[in-house]
Amino acid sequence: MKLGFFTMPIHALSKDWRLSLREDREAFILADELGFTEAYVGEHQTDQAENITSCTMFIASLIGATKHIRLGTGTVNMPNNHPARVAAEIAMLDHMLDGRFNFGISPGGLLSDAEVFGNLDNDRNAMFLECINQVLAIWAGEPPYNLRGKYWNVVSERHFLPDIGQGFLPKPLQRPHPPIVVTAVAPFSKGVTEAAARGWEPISANFLMPVWVKSHWPKYAEGCERAGRPADPANWRVAKSIFVADDDKTASAYVTDPNSPYRFYYSQLYTKLKANGRIELFKTRRDQPDDEVTLDSICEQLIIYGSPGKVAEEILKFRDQTGDFGTLLYAGKDWKDPALGRRSMVLLAEKVMPKVNAAIGTGARAAE
Repeated sequence: MKLGFFTMPIHALSKDWRLSLREDREAFILADELGFTEAYVGEHQTDQAENITSCTMFIASLIGATKHIRLGTGTVNMPNNHPARVAAEIAMLDHMLDGRFNFGISPGGLLSDAEVFGNLDNDRNAMFLECINQVLAIWAGEPPYNLRGKYWNVVSERHFLPDIGQGFLPKPLQRPHPPIVVTAVAPFSKGVTEAAARGWEPISANFLMPVWVKSHWPKYAEGCERAGRPADPANWRVAKSIFVADDDKTASAYVTDPNSPYRFYYSQLYTKLKANGRIELFKTRRDQPDDEVTLDSICEQLIIYGSPGKVAEEILKFRDQTGDFGTLLYAGKDWKDPALGRRSMVLLAEKVMPKVNAAIGTGARAAE
């Protein structure tokens, strides 16, 4: 099992924006130093708590500060962007990173973002597909462009001057394009199937109950079968909220405190999803009454915390529930206590994952 990082950071509304951005960058740099294989960052334009407004700009700030880790958008919210701009910016970013880049995409889930961009009442799934299809057509084709859709047109016919290089949109360094990943946030996600059929890979969100995470694998396998390619668990990424401390007492105190960044994280998501009629994501069964879903029940079931030994055991239990997957994405949280936030990542990489992989290796050998 590889170790990666995924953050849609949720910070206290009173926190200095400069400090939260600085700490978010430090988490990525630390992940690189610790050998995390990849790291993704989300974006929202209208949320004071989730306050990274451009994942591409944030990633660009890390190019010189990281050496080995692959950096990824987590995600570019396609309906809020013109496909020509996405194609050009992602191509440039891929070159700046020398191909150390994964392209995460989604329809976007924050309704206030959709509202300010004027697409709240549109079919954003249709917009998502049109946008990514036009981006891929730009990268696969040559100018002059004449891509016409319901929501966007990409045309460069009237001012195409090939002799001086005018009218060309850039292509990424990785050909035909960087690896494309999609976030899966719904039980039995049809989007996972469609993505797999196109050769894209899934990230199962860290706010889904294990039973719903498990539902993604058969949908992924279905899409791979449609495309005539093997369904490899190594390509499945699963995000999880984890906190590791040197002892169980410290971990419990940090995670369960009423002002814990972990509780604040899920409090924010619970409020948003409940307002959007999507509380089902926090249920353990589809017929579970809404009033049984509480912040306490959510935190109890979605956060793994403790000493390295305890966390290793809990990760293995989680894997038993969901099935095998290739990359565990540590879900970043606000560093209310920077020393503990850093220590958690260090212990996960240096103490927990070796225990996890040793156990997986022992189980594989026993199965043989």
